[in-house]
Amino acid sequence: MDWSALPPLSALRAFGAYVDTGSVSAAGAALNVSHAAVSQQLRALEAHMGVSLLDRAGRQMRLTAEGDALAKALIDGFGAIQQSVEALTGANARRALQISVTPSFASGWLMPRLARFRERHPEVNLMIDPSAAIRPLEPGGIDLALRYGTGTWPGLEAELFLPSSIAVVAAPALLNNADITTPKDLARFHWLQELGTTEASKWLEQQGAKPGEAGYTELPGNLMLEAARQGQGIAITAAVFVQQDIEAGRLKLLYEDARKGGYYLVTRPGVHRPPLRDFLRWLRSEVRKS
Repeated sequence: MDWSALPPLSALRAFGAYVDTGSVSAAGAALNVSHAAVSQQLRALEAHMGVSLLDRAGRQMRLTAEGDALAKALIDGFGAIQQSVEALTGANARRALQISVTPSFASGWLMPRLARFRERHPEVNLMIDPSAAIRPLEPGGIDLALRYGTGTWPGLEAELFLPSSIAVVAAPALLNNADITTPKDLARFHWLQELGTTEASKWLEQQGAKPGEAGYTELPGNLMLEAARQGQGIAITAAVFVQQDIEAGRLKLLYEDARKGGYYLVTRPGVHRPPLRDFLRWLRSEVRKS
């Protein structure tokens, strides 16, 4: 890296604070300097780079395209620095550990085991977000995501945690001894899929069947599995969540997609703060037990 080519850090901090707060005055207050000092740093930064970062033509300054590009880089960069410093100094240790997880994983795997983590680490506060939506991992926000896939999420670190195939299951009462010889035979049944996903319709299309012949219902993952046990429809889910139901006869395994996939521990690159390190260590130990 050519360190001598970088603009002065004080100017970059002033620009980053302006972007973060939205005004010169607020940026000055955040940096404990006058708004005039911030304005001077902003102009010095533009002079150093030889580009206009702010459009001053209107009543309110706006970022130019170049300013917007630099702003995104600075917010990410300064955010990563702050996260690392807080992790190393323990300043961020008491902030609740925020975990993004699907409802099916939360109810089917995490919650039955979570008490053991609480016994081992009562000092760690947890905030669990059960949603099928992919939440961004940002400084001060989500610390860890447990995501199903193949491990490819650009800009993030992913560690295979719980390998699992995809299973198509239904209650025996729903099938009523129907002759199921090909996946197309399943198109006439009602389908269940996790809210916010399209696994069921995509799987049917891949098998050459027209999805939706008998309709489908979208539910949170835990409710989807309960509806499947009650015979309300055919469900597609990670096999690890229905293994006990299959063994007990509550659900019948119809098809299984054994292509490589599973749940990954997804984190931001860099130093992990202590609560996250403790939680990751506990998760790995739980997988070894099972």
